[in-house]
Amino acid sequence: MIVAYDGTNYCGWQVQINGITVEEVLNKTLSELCHEDIKVIGASRTDSGVHALGNVAVFDTESGIPGEKFSFALNQRLPEDIRIQESCQVADDFHPRYCDTIKTYEYKILNRRFDMPTERLYSTFVYYPLDIDKMKRAAAVLVGEHDFKSFCSSRSQVENTVRTITDITIDKVGDMIHIRISGNGFLYNMVRIIVGTLMKIGLGIWPEDCMESILEAKDRTKAGPKAEAKGLTLVEIKYL
Repeated sequence: MIVAYDGTNYCGWQVQINGITVEEVLNKTLSELCHEDIKVIGASRTDSGVHALGNVAVFDTESGIPGEKFSFALNQRLPEDIRIQESCQVADDFHPRYCDTIKTYEYKILNRRFDMPTERLYSTFVYYPLDIDKMKRAAAVLVGEHDFKSFCSSRSQVENTVRTITDITIDKVGDMIHIRISGNGFLYNMVRIIVGTLMKIGLGIWPEDCMESILEAKDRTKAGPKAEAKGLTLVEIKYL
């Protein structure tokens, strides 16, 4: 299933005890639809407040409902902030997290004098002007294979912090800055920390040539703050 959701009212993707999650809602709705206990497996465990246009999830079922019909059946039962964009049957051994993929995330920054109420749930607001040319030059340093330990939250237990960023684009349309990052995988909070670092550079607080030294440091304390979750959207997961 390709799953789109507004993450505002959810404590992220993964089931947890402190609040309702997207995975929990899908499990409950599928179990009721198929009259069996179903647990979905998601490709990306997005954080609390993060949105998605194209997360991917799979599940096993004994149901006779054709794979392509699950999207229609579920969308009649799901809350309005979760919608299945497509569904199909896949090979029995397909696992959404153990395949080669390119994931694309987009972060939106509203950069203007006053905040806009209609954008408050889907972007972060920055009052001071951001220099996107400086941000673009700094971001270019991150493209390629690097050890991104400096851009990984300390809570992560992952041992290998090497990842490949295939592309970063930064554009401004009107008052909205769009930062789009694609890569073969991302560490815990990696995109939000990259954005927080780029904002420091765009504001002129840090020099644009600091990105290389931050990478080389392999030290979380050298990178910028973690940007707000609400500005982040998982756009697409492309299977190679």
